[in-house]
Amino acid sequence: LKLKKNLFPQDYKGQKLAEQIFQGIILVSAIIGFIYGYITEQFGWTVYIVMAGFALSCLLTLPPWPMYRRNPLKWLPVQDSGTEEKKPGDRKPKRHSKS
Repeated sequence: LKLKKNLFPQDYKGQKLAEQIFQGIILVSAIIGFIYGYITEQFGWTVYIVMAGFALSCLLTLPPWPMYRRNPLKWLPVQDSGTEEKKPGDRKPKRHSKS
């Protein structure tokens, strides 16, 4: 059994950073959009600014940028047990004692 090398290893610190960046951009764009829309009395501008913030945050957080892959998890190496696995049909059924 050969396993392929994972091109994008898991990195929980990178996921946390991506989540913080995503939420920060959405929050800032929502505040700016609300203020600008309130001043111009145009709700459409609020929506456009929030949508632009969403698009920017997606561009910065969805691709696997190297800054999100700095702390990959260290997995244990694969170990051969030396014995073949038993098939589910080869096992004896367990009998429960009645008390």
